Amino acid sequence: MPAARECLLDAAAAALRAHPWPAVRMIEVAAAAGVSRQTLYNEFGGKAGLGRALVRREADRYLEGVDRALSGPARPSERLAALAEWTVRAARARPLLRALLTGSWDPGLPAGGGRTPGPGELARDVRDRAAAALMPGEGPQRCELAVRLALSYVVAPGEGPGEGELLGLLSAPIRTAGAR
Repeated sequence: MPAARECLLDAAAAALRAHPWPAVRMIEVAAAAGVSRQTLYNEFGGKAGLGRALVRREADRYLEGVDRALSGPARPSERLAALAEWTVRAARARPLLRALLTGSWDPGLPAGGGRTPGPGELARDVRDRAAAALMPGEGPQRCELAVRLALSYVVAPGEGPGEGELLGLLSAPIRTAGAR
């Protein structure tokens, strides 16, 4: 039941935006999705399974967004900056994503569980995707820097309107000693 599964996950996400995870009730999620509570239990096994699926979907959606950012503007440096900026914006707006990227789980969020990637695994995956999409043969160092810079902004947000300028430096040309 792929359609029911997505409806249930959408309903659970909406419930999580309104209430902390411990206050989310399965019967209310099922009703909001327009399915029976039994369907919810058949699909996820219980609240813990629903929570794990919600976290897994958040990780998948983040990686889909990474791929979109990497396929954007023409210059690789602009795409790398877009990736960093998108990561920061998305993590600020989505508590589950912030928890996935930082490993800091608020008790009001569902637990990730076994198949959920940790922060290090997500960072490596993003770095490798960026290196493959942007700079084949050049090495992943600049991609690693962009990912870690973005994550530093997720953990310790910048202050004020100028913070985007720092991330924008990623798209600036690299100056070498010979170019000075």
